[in-house]
Amino acid sequence: MSKPIDFRVDPSAYRHWQVEYNGPVATLSMDVDENGGLFEGYELKLNSYDLGVDIELNDIVQRMRFEHPEVKVVVMQSGKDNVFCAGANIRMLGGAAHSHKVNFCKFTNETRNAFEAAERDSGQQYIAAVKGACAGGGYELALACNHIMLTDDSTSAVGLPEVPLLAVLPGTGGLTRITDKRKMRRDLADIFCSIEEGVKGQRAKDWRLVDEVIPNSKFAETVVERAKEFAAKSNKPDIATGITFNPLERTITDTSVIWSTVTVEIDRAGRKATFILKGPEENAPTEMDAFQAQGDQAYLLRLCRELEDAILHMRLNEMEIGLWVIKTEGDPELVAAHEALLAANAEHWLANEVRQYWKRTLKRLDVTSRSLVAFVEHGSCFVGVLAEILFSVDRSYMMDGEFDDDDRALATIRLSEANFGAYPMGNNLTRLQTRFLGEPDLVDVAQKQINKAMDAETADKMGLVTIILDDIDWEDEVRIFLEERASFSPDAMTGMEANLRFAGPETMETRIFGRLTAWQNWIFNRPNAVGENGALQRYGTGVRGEYDLERV
Repeated sequence: MSKPIDFRVDPSAYRHWQVEYNGPVATLSMDVDENGGLFEGYELKLNSYDLGVDIELNDIVQRMRFEHPEVKVVVMQSGKDNVFCAGANIRMLGGAAHSHKVNFCKFTNETRNAFEAAERDSGQQYIAAVKGACAGGGYELALACNHIMLTDDSTSAVGLPEVPLLAVLPGTGGLTRITDKRKMRRDLADIFCSIEEGVKGQRAKDWRLVDEVIPNSKFAETVVERAKEFAAKSNKPDIATGITFNPLERTITDTSVIWSTVTVEIDRAGRKATFILKGPEENAPTEMDAFQAQGDQAYLLRLCRELEDAILHMRLNEMEIGLWVIKTEGDPELVAAHEALLAANAEHWLANEVRQYWKRTLKRLDVTSRSLVAFVEHGSCFVGVLAEILFSVDRSYMMDGEFDDDDRALATIRLSEANFGAYPMGNNLTRLQTRFLGEPDLVDVAQKQINKAMDAETADKMGLVTIILDDIDWEDEVRIFLEERASFSPDAMTGMEANLRFAGPETMETRIFGRLTAWQNWIFNRPNAVGENGALQRYGTGVRGEYDLERV
């Protein structure tokens, strides 16, 4: 078994980023180690990045929320002269498997979404201090910040040159963010995305590509002034101390991955993985001081961290496991008590951060290109935030009535107030609103059942599960479903599931992920980009790519 990509990061071993904390302002410097690529065969020159660089950035963004809640402004800058960031490493993209490229783009999108939303969700504002060349994915890093500052000199410019240089498109939401977020005119955007050299100075500001342009001689001091100014205006409460994220412990074998609260059992012959989420064994703390004292071992935080790691591990390391079955086991009352503490203290900084972390992790599940099914079995604990998983998956099956030789508690589902607003999807609707888009009254009906244990018949009547099965039919029906799903084309499944999961209004976030699925799955497979004579393969050789000129 080859060594898996590991998303667990030790801050003392960062190779590509440096972080300095100064009260309410943190400075995040990108200083990529050229020889620190995740794979062999390329050097990360000019602050270009691969998945390993972004894994560190994701870790920093997460830790900033929990370990440094005192931070109100994060300044993102380059640690190198004359270059902010050259974007995703071209040699890496040219040599990577198609599946890795697509999952790489998806992960980088999720990371940028996380710090883009940090101001709204946690009161942390990100400033991009751009000095030097800022191209492709480098500009997409800046675009995800809340404010972009550009130095006015002969070498500093922002650009999205993927079309003319590489025959691909910006993979981390670049086109969507310049039009939807920065409200750039489409004709000017057409010019911007068609030139290799980028846009500099006042024109960049006039075209809404940056927020302000500062003379080079005053750039450094103005960045410091702006960060202090934003921090002073912030409504984020002053929080003295956070909690520490200790390393996640897990065990990997050829057939399983095991954390303390999550186990993934892998059936390679059936191309199936079963995720088992374990309920708490201890009573919930009665107050937030006690919860905070538990640090990263607090049940709902520990489970969220481990589930996120499981999702990312299975996405990138188990590409042929196309069906994920999600189960829970535990005491519903204990789960309800742990979640109730966070709900009752939603204004507490740590309760808010845990709930926001769950929102981000559930969104990872929403956009995962795997068939997802939940089994509500006897002895399960689909309560509140765990019940949210039932509305993330493509189908759900629930046991109905007693089963022979099964002495576990009968299967139930319990909703909480969190199912009605705490964890919106990328379309800004709750999963229940999305589920009942054509029957909105059913959301109100469901809300009347908060904190009530619903058996299979009730859950079925309310539309909360897909199919309920008794002891006679369960085994055969489930087996048929699993075999059928595994027999379908993975490409067709990816397309179908991505289309069906996001009903309702479109947002910038759903457009980014929806377009990513279409653009990258198609363009990254085309010979104009990745063929032997394609632009990605010939980049840097001085020879342009050869293109099939047929429009399709």
